[in-house]
Amino acid sequence: MSSARTTPRASHDEDAAGAAAGGGLLTYTSLVDGKSVPSDQWVYVVDSDALLKDAFSSLTLKRKLESGRLTPEEAPGDSIVGRVARADSETVVQAVEAASRASVEWNAFPLDVRLDQFGALLHRRLAEQADRTIEILLREGHPLELARWQVSGALECFSPESLAFYRSQMLHETRHGDRRISVRRRPDGVVCLNPPQNAPLSSALLGVTSLMAGNSLVVRAPRSAPLGVMYVLHEVVAPVLAELGAPGGTLNVVCGDPAPMLSAWLDSPLVDDIMYFGSSEAGVRFQERCVAAGKKPILELAGNDAVVVWKDADLEYAAEALTESFYGSGQLCMIPNQVVVHPDVVEPLVALLAEKAAGIRGGSVREEGVLLTPVLRNEKFFACLDDALAGGAELVCGGHAMQDDGTRSPTGIFLEPTVVLVRGLAGAREIQAVRHETFFPLLPVIAAEPAPDAVLLERFVEFVNSNAYGLRNSVWARDPEVVDQFVTRITKGGLLKVNDSHIGFLPGLPTHGGTGLTGGVYGEANYPILRTSHIQGVSVSGGGIRPRDAVFGAWHAMRAAAAGTPDA
Repeated sequence: MSSARTTPRASHDEDAAGAAAGGGLLTYTSLVDGKSVPSDQWVYVVDSDALLKDAFSSLTLKRKLESGRLTPEEAPGDSIVGRVARADSETVVQAVEAASRASVEWNAFPLDVRLDQFGALLHRRLAEQADRTIEILLREGHPLELARWQVSGALECFSPESLAFYRSQMLHETRHGDRRISVRRRPDGVVCLNPPQNAPLSSALLGVTSLMAGNSLVVRAPRSAPLGVMYVLHEVVAPVLAELGAPGGTLNVVCGDPAPMLSAWLDSPLVDDIMYFGSSEAGVRFQERCVAAGKKPILELAGNDAVVVWKDADLEYAAEALTESFYGSGQLCMIPNQVVVHPDVVEPLVALLAEKAAGIRGGSVREEGVLLTPVLRNEKFFACLDDALAGGAELVCGGHAMQDDGTRSPTGIFLEPTVVLVRGLAGAREIQAVRHETFFPLLPVIAAEPAPDAVLLERFVEFVNSNAYGLRNSVWARDPEVVDQFVTRITKGGLLKVNDSHIGFLPGLPTHGGTGLTGGVYGEANYPILRTSHIQGVSVSGGGIRPRDAVFGAWHAMRAAAAGTPDA
């Protein structure tokens, strides 16, 4: 097969490519084998502004709709913006079976179709649908700035530079005499993806890169935030696959409860890889279940990212990057979670950080500049803050719940961006907010004990590398020798950035992936096209090589070189 088919397969229904009308609601069914699969059970998405005005009533309305005690027509006003079919167990099985049937045929497509053409078409369609994608994310409750951030990451993931990098890793070819030698990556088969609820759309698109390796894909849209996943897979990815003539089961998407679906994937002999997002504690247990079931676990777990600020850092820019800790109320895995600061610049950095944190606010997701999201249960935040203060940390700013207008209130659904100052590296990890990911807008700044710079550099490197987690790390420093030391010696984590946004996306670099409690025992930078494939070596000869000569080829070459004679 040398080129893409120009006619889509008939298995891709028109209504599977977009939203169906459902009483005025944006409505999506399951997508299995290119067909729309209906259901008599639905997951409803509450309007984010309605949730902001009255969270209790909005969530009560959602429960009534999903239990069948209320119909969509009976819902007040515009409080419900969409619904997604809830897949039953039979549909879940059908999705895996469809993926299994499709995987062999899709893998037979040449790499320039699966990777180059698919990636380029997808990038173009993502760009064309960027405004619509942002609108869907807004409906689901993602603040405008964070919706733009997700779309930006998706565009970088499929940018020409990223596609070129993927291509370089998928196939390497050389000549050895009469032989054509290649090292190539082959697909694992059926990949199942369980994205998180905090940024499911971008995580689903990350998993889509596994298709470029020749795998087929089954995605579970999370019940708490299914709309973006369903939209981008139904209306952006599936039409591109259809245009290339991919079999219908190449991509399947269902929505349902995580526990039974994960168990079904583990029990199925047709599933090869499972990409799992979740807490480190749950993820490590799931990893053991995967290995026992013969599946490859690809884990995206908690992050506890460290930022180093050296004495010559641009403090203005560093402080701005550190405020990324508060984006989404800290409920993103790849944000700064702890800061290690050279003792010479602690005070000015903390002052700048507090000043900038004061400008981070909550509100309607459609407002420019809103970066905080509601935190409906905040008792863990206050317990973590109390632990830090009891351990000797100093409260720099924040520490209260507040209303969307910034007014402090015990019943507020937003949390103030909070900074605590921890004095001394020694014993810093006795504080819970330093030792573990908090998933709240709570950032500990650790002021290192005064010491010569050579000693401090050693301590900073050791502190970062001894982190039990390892998603992203970043460094702020100007001295080239200091930068080189950090780049050379920081080995933990899937990504290291220097003098840059901690959460910003760059072409060719991973968006996810890490070591330790972030990625499990197989953890590394997560390029799903690579992690859902395996290396295979291939040698193709024209047939003119005697096997015995091949067996001892290197020996003969060595002897000929030693004798100074041509290798016969």
